[in-house]
Order: sequence, then C-alpha cells, then structure tokens
Amino acid sequence: MNKQQRYDAIIIGSGPNGLSAAIVLALAGRSVLVVEARATIGGGSRSQELTLPGFVHDVCSAVHPLGLASPFFQTLPLERYGLEWIQPEVPLAHPLDDGSAVLLERSIVATAAHLGVDGERYERLMRPFIEHWELIVAAFLAPLQLTPFLHPWALAPAGLAALQSARGLAERSFKGERARALFAGISAHSMLPLEQLTSAAVGLVLATAGHVSGWPVPKGGSQRIVNALAAYLQALGGEIVTGEEVTTVEQLPPARVILGDITPRQLLNIAGHRLSPGYIRALKRFRYGPGSFKIDYALSGPVPWMARDCLRAGTVHLGGTLSQIATSERLMRGGEPAPQPYVLVAQQSLIDPSRAPEGKQTLWAYCHVPHGSTFDMTTRIEDQIERFAPGFRDQILARSVISPADLERYNPNYIGGDINGGSLDLWQLFTRPTLRPIPYSTSAPDIYLCSSSTPPGGGVHGLCGYYAARAVLNAGL
Repeated sequence: MNKQQRYDAIIIGSGPNGLSAAIVLALAGRSVLVVEARATIGGGSRSQELTLPGFVHDVCSAVHPLGLASPFFQTLPLERYGLEWIQPEVPLAHPLDDGSAVLLERSIVATAAHLGVDGERYERLMRPFIEHWELIVAAFLAPLQLTPFLHPWALAPAGLAALQSARGLAERSFKGERARALFAGISAHSMLPLEQLTSAAVGLVLATAGHVSGWPVPKGGSQRIVNALAAYLQALGGEIVTGEEVTTVEQLPPARVILGDITPRQLLNIAGHRLSPGYIRALKRFRYGPGSFKIDYALSGPVPWMARDCLRAGTVHLGGTLSQIATSERLMRGGEPAPQPYVLVAQQSLIDPSRAPEGKQTLWAYCHVPHGSTFDMTTRIEDQIERFAPGFRDQILARSVISPADLERYNPNYIGGDINGGSLDLWQLFTRPTLRPIPYSTSAPDIYLCSSSTPPGGGVHGLCGYYAARAVLNAGL
C-alpha cells in the first residue's frame, strides 16, 4: 500500500460485499482502495483445486439463488468481465426414502405436479411471492425501510407467512409429506430451528428465487463472481491490494471513510479504540450462528442417486422428512451434532464440465454443526449421501474436509464456522449488528460495516455492500 496516497474510501476485505461497496463508490466518482489480507481476492467466493489436479471446487459458496436475482448485480456489466451463469435443468431435488425425489422446478406448475394433494396449496402459497417479487426483494433483501410497506395489500400475505416458523407454515399449508419435506429442506438454509419464528422467510424467498431466476452456478467456479466484480472495479479506477492484513485502522493510508467487510469481532479488534463504549457493548452482544462442516469430493463419476431425477438438479437436499430435518437442526442448535444431519449437496460439474476432468465429477457437501464444533461429521455426511445414493463411497477418488475451525482460519469472518456473518433470527434479521437507524454506520462517523453482519445478511448478492456504500454517500462523502 502507498501510505502517502489519500483515498475517499478504503474497504477492508474483498468479498462480494466489499467489492460491491467499492463499485458503488467508484461509480459515484470517489477514489477507492480495497485491502485484502489473503493472497487472492474472494472472501466466501473463492474456487480452488482442493482435492486432485483438474478438480475445481468452490471453497465456500457454490450455488447462487440470490446472485442472479440480486437487484444490484443486475445493474452491473459483469458478463463483460467473464461472469457466465449456468442454470441446471432443475434448481433443486429432495430425495426421499421411497426412491423418489421432490423437485423444485423453474415452473411453479411443474413443481406443483410433484406434490400430489398439495399441488394447488403450493401454488396458492407461492404465487403472491412470485407476482410481487420486486416488492419482496425490496422488503426482505434490504435494511428495514418504509417504502416497501407502502404496498400493504401486496405484501400482507408474504409478511404474514415469512414471520412464521417453517415447520408451522409447512404443517398448516400442506397435508402430505412431499411438500412438507421440500419446504423444510429449503427453509433449513436459515440455520435456525424450523420451529423458530422467521425460519419460514428464508424458505419462501429461496423457493421464489428458484421460480423467478433459478439457482444458477457461475461457469468455472464462484471465484468468477468476485473476479468479474474486481475487474469492473479496476476499470472504474478502483485499486485492490492483496496480501495486506489490517490489524489496526492506523496502518491504512489516509481516507475520508473506512468500510469493513468484516464481522463485529474483527471491527472491535481493528478499530475498537475508535468506537464509543456504548457501541462496543452493543457489538459484544452480537450473536454468531452455527458452524458448518464441509467436504469436497473428486468422484470417478456421477453420484448414483436412487432417484435419477437428482441428476437433473444442481442442488440436492438430504435429510428426509420435515420431522427428520427439524430434528437435525434442533439438535444442532442445542449443541449436539445431529446423528442424521441435514446435508446440502451441489453437483456443479454435471452442468459445468470445466470443473472436472472428462468423465469425472466434483461434489460439494456440507452440514450445519454447533458453533465451533470439533466433531468430525465425515462419516455422518457420507452415510446420509449413501442413504439416498447407495454405492456413493465407491465413487470417491479424493476428499477435502473443512471443519468449523478450518473455515475460520480460511476466512476470519467465519467465527466458529458461521458462514452467515451472524445468526439470522427475528431480532438480528434487520437489526444486525445492532439497533441503529443506519445499521451500516458505527459510533465513529468515518467507519462503516458492509459485511453479511449487516442487512440483508448472508449470501452472494452484494447488497450489504451496496446499501452500506449508499449510506456513506447519503452521509456526504
């Protein structure tokens, strides 16, 4: 870093949110520097050969329902900078023990056809979300604001449904196990007990995104998202420095404002001496969520799913019934690694041949574990895959296992293996990291947060960075 250069804004961290914040400021004509501790940019969107040469694995994020749907990303010419989205034939498959699978199709009618007695009920639940998707995005993928709620008749059904628990909504809305299981698997992305209020919100938003814009993957790996963001930022005149770990804000060049794509704990370490005692106390009350235990596989061929429809899907949810998934997530939140964990699987190489050598496949799989867990979930994850794909272990050429501690070493934002930047419960859904009129601001007027610890939370959508940068500009930068 050139310590003599003065910038309008310096962003700490080069994840999708940090780069998005930098782009917003650069588009407004501000001079911007992004400082990244690692040798490569990316945060939660890096891709590497984790197992064998020629097998490209996504280190963290893999499938991006909110990437293509992001209203901010839609304004950027990222395709000119190498980002190409690939859609699987089916966004999601959820296999069951009878050898069949429930599918989330792009078409709501086609999805309903898999649900038997609940087909019409599913359409009735989801149509308001699809018809009012732009309002839903404005209400739920943003800081709490008044504007979306100027349309109360459009948002009322969505708001009432989203505030419920996933289990309660599923059991009230559906009669059969297939629809309940599908909704449970999608809602479990929240990392909340399915009996907890607002756990339905994540399921409703992700299911709607599947119908509206799909659950795509970036050709070549998730690294391509941040590479495209970085290339566009540099074309706008922004600068990026890698291999520079920021341990205190004093080591940075002079700047009018600093934005941190970091969590409250890192902010306290780096800039705690600049913050007020009251704000420090509030940050210390911020609650991190569960951890993740992840395995990447190099396979000799496709996963031998009993339900062959799973080979049409980019994402597969493993966990069985609503009751079984709810038990898994409830045990996990109670501090106990689940004997039969809910497992999220992505099979990107089925639709992106650049991920693996010819005839071979990659597989990305993880489950939720208690915060900071040291329990090895390898056998339990593979047992769940074998449950729905007998003979899976025979396909394994190599595996890379990443524990919660490994995740935190890889990215200090992943405290205790929490990849969401903090728990997404009712209180922290909109008031993350603390209750403030502008959640991105801190008690220091020249320091802001722009990470997934701010609204709207985790996911590769750039919206935390976008809204943080807008707050900075509105403050007069």
